[in-house]
Amino acid sequence: MTELKNERLEKGLELPLMEDFYTIQGEGFHTGKPAYFTRIGGCDVGCSWCDVKESWNAKLWPLTDTDAIVERVAECPAKAVVVTGGEPLMYNLDYFCSELKIRGIKTYLETSGAHPLTGEWDWICLSPKKNSPPLQEIFEKANELKVIIQSKGDFEWAEKNAGRVGEQCSLFLQPEWSVRDTMMEPIVEYVKNNPKWLVSLQSHKYMRIP
Repeated sequence: MTELKNERLEKGLELPLMEDFYTIQGEGFHTGKPAYFTRIGGCDVGCSWCDVKESWNAKLWPLTDTDAIVERVAECPAKAVVVTGGEPLMYNLDYFCSELKIRGIKTYLETSGAHPLTGEWDWICLSPKKNSPPLQEIFEKANELKVIIQSKGDFEWAEKNAGRVGEQCSLFLQPEWSVRDTMMEPIVEYVKNNPKWLVSLQSHKYMRIP
């Protein structure tokens, strides 16, 4: 039975689903748009400020039939899904995306870029992390670069990553939630002086929605 489970996971026929729900995108380029969120458990990046640390241990989340997840996504009026984590690229997402595409669902990925890309995506949001930098292939395919700013030293990290994405990639700076009050002014001033960047906020937290 364990071997069968492992085989289904490797093929992407099952995924360790932490949660899934229909909501409004709260961050980045697609802020304000409705979408079905699929949060996959498991992450080996381990950001100190992560607000979903409970997602890190994949063993805490039951393997869920991918077809069942797809059917729930297909029922949402927006016909769009945001796949996040954890780190979703720890898993083979080819089957998941192929089934979503058959049903006309737009696929949006949120990733640190630390693992090889699988799946077919209409939009890739890359949020790079210092302790586990993105692979070059993710830089090349990213539609959106969203850098979390926790301290003033992170602006240098943001520019380093901006130099590796394509010219058409949208660039966002987002304050780490716990220091938003102290970092907002430096971010605003930085964007005013470097207008290639835009400001991203975790607006869903202000709206008090998941």
